[in-house]
Amino acid sequence: MAILSDVATEVLIPIAAIIGIGFSIAQWVLVARVKLAPSQPGASRSKDGYGDSLIEEEEGLNDHNVVAKCAEIQNAIAEGATSFLFTEYQYVGVFMSIFAVVIFLFLGSVEGFSTKTHPCTYSKDKECKPALFNALFSTVSFLLGAITSVVSGFLGMKIATYANARTTLEARKGVGKAFITAFRSGAVMGFLLASNGLLVLYIAINLFKMYYGDDWEGLFESITGYGLGGSSMALFGRVGGGIYTKAADVGADLVGKVERNIPEDDPRNPAVIADNVGDNVGDIAGMGSDLFGSYAESSCAALVVASISSFGINHDFTGMCYPLLVSSMGIIVCLITTLFATDFFKIKAVKEIEPSLKKQLIISTALMTVGIALVSWLALPYKFTIFNFGEQKEVTNWGLFLCVSIGLWAGLIIGYVTEYYTSNAYSPVQDVADACRTGAATNVIFGLALGYKSVIIPIFAIALGIYVSFTIAAMYGIAVAALGMLSTIATGLSIDAYGPISDNAGGIAEMAGMSHRIRERTDALDAAGNTTAAIGKGFAIGSAALVSLALFGAFVSRAGVKVVDVLSPKVIIGLIVGAMLPYWFSAMTMKSVGSAALKMVEEVRRQFNTIPGLMEGTGKPDYANCVKISTDASIKQMIPPGALVMLTPLIVGTLFGVQTLSGVLAGALVSGVQVAISASNTGGAWDNAKKYIEAGASEHARSLGPKGSDCHKAAVIGDTIGDPLKDTSGPSLNILIKLMAVESLVFAPFFATHGGILFKLF
Repeated sequence: MAILSDVATEVLIPIAAIIGIGFSIAQWVLVARVKLAPSQPGASRSKDGYGDSLIEEEEGLNDHNVVAKCAEIQNAIAEGATSFLFTEYQYVGVFMSIFAVVIFLFLGSVEGFSTKTHPCTYSKDKECKPALFNALFSTVSFLLGAITSVVSGFLGMKIATYANARTTLEARKGVGKAFITAFRSGAVMGFLLASNGLLVLYIAINLFKMYYGDDWEGLFESITGYGLGGSSMALFGRVGGGIYTKAADVGADLVGKVERNIPEDDPRNPAVIADNVGDNVGDIAGMGSDLFGSYAESSCAALVVASISSFGINHDFTGMCYPLLVSSMGIIVCLITTLFATDFFKIKAVKEIEPSLKKQLIISTALMTVGIALVSWLALPYKFTIFNFGEQKEVTNWGLFLCVSIGLWAGLIIGYVTEYYTSNAYSPVQDVADACRTGAATNVIFGLALGYKSVIIPIFAIALGIYVSFTIAAMYGIAVAALGMLSTIATGLSIDAYGPISDNAGGIAEMAGMSHRIRERTDALDAAGNTTAAIGKGFAIGSAALVSLALFGAFVSRAGVKVVDVLSPKVIIGLIVGAMLPYWFSAMTMKSVGSAALKMVEEVRRQFNTIPGLMEGTGKPDYANCVKISTDASIKQMIPPGALVMLTPLIVGTLFGVQTLSGVLAGALVSGVQVAISASNTGGAWDNAKKYIEAGASEHARSLGPKGSDCHKAAVIGDTIGDPLKDTSGPSLNILIKLMAVESLVFAPFFATHGGILFKLF
């Protein structure tokens, strides 16, 4: 028996979620104390520097004008982001409704829409609830997951657009103040998302339990819809947001920097507002939905396997909730970790920013290891059995502790390898920058080589994690390893969201005409954010690989596939087609960015050529037109890649059956992970090679510069090619591999009963 009682479990999980939500509200209140209004003469000044809205550092600049300009730019960015997300959600809402009906019809037809109980899939001697109600509850959990995902992304975007100008204004007091504002804002999103995801899932389980009673197999099978809902919204958020942000970014860079030789975020550039809006809808809303999807799916995969293991058979609620308890512990650990950055060790100089963010990852991982040991000791019996393809495998609680820890530390290794290959502090990116001496072509060749090489160590880390966790606890081990990697999601997201907020802050400083000293500070914040964003993408891809493998195992078990034989023609055709899908998907997303960027470049050129006084700064650019081009292009172009991912499992499972679908899932996983890592790291390296030349911080960097030199222009071209790789195709691929696996699991009862129509005919 476990030490922790069922009652204690029922209390602790929601309490941890509520603490997380409370902490995020507290952080938001602190950010809100930075006022976006000019200080009144004679206003009382508090000692902590919050009561006064600004401390004038730049003599001769009118305080009122600067603050008013910041507020105006912030409003324009917030309006653009809100209107885009509302438009996107209208389209996605229609899709959600149609897909909910599809889930209900497919799963309801398994037993011919019968309302009678039937023998359970795994325990034939027991009676399980009717298939019709399983269909209904799966549909409800799908909608719950989708809505939670949408809300998480939207709230993240709102917080980021609220905090960007405040970070700019705080930069006038010092880099430490600006860092804390940006980081706290990131923490609001990180904790809200982690806590909401946990709370909604926990409430759903308890509500469903009222109907299902002792039928835990049916209960947790229907809960998998939650993961499907979360990830399907993330797909559209990532692809739509990615196309939006990169169309604007590429358009702004090619015309502004290369053709017109004006700085980044120059207010004369018509695409500059669209570019800043893009950071919020792609990197914040899209990424928030993406990591929420991973979290929901890894929890669902673990719960499905646990429900047919000794936890489910013996109705051990505490053991069953082990994945949720790990996530609860993660929220508390991340809360303590955040205080290290905001309260215990305050930043005083620019060079302390990046180490401080990296320390967040190390502190959270070290504390979480202790937390996992505690949860494993309290919540699990010493010995129990785990379902392993038709058999029950005996596992100990310390074995499970090892599985979760391996996932946790593998995530850290992947994060640090990603940082080594994408940060301009190390030789790989410096070599790419050096290749710009001979033009854009050599820059591109070096960048591609770097991306391919950066795949090696993360793949070994994932492979080792899979082998050890599977050997110890079969597919359940892999599911909890994925959960381990995501257990510090609140800290990971805080660091990730910090990047785009700092990027926006720099843009606002440039557009508001603040002094170069302020811009230097915001650039330092942004550079650190760029590296940590690459680390975040590494985490997302690594966890996606483990999650989709765990879901694959659950699917194979549920569909009654005894063995996936690679030599069988049904499987091999699936493998080859599955391995092709990431390339097809990437082709769609890359071309979408290219065609949207083409329209943007033409519009920016048109405005520079036709608006009198635009280059001189006397004419005003038409920002709204550029925002409209990005919005229209991304909404239209996100549908084909989304349809490819959502329809593939349905078509393959229905026409070719579960064996071929197993092959497709395995092929997509194996090739998708490689393409995603190399695309993200290549793009990240090109971006930071350009920043390395622009910053001119070392003798080597100065020999390549300054801005506007041939070398710098070659770096800008590399960065522009890398933009869709690192922010559209790469991050979206991890959703492709997870989403196809979770969708196959949800529809597994239908495929097992009615699938393989073509092979039955011939």
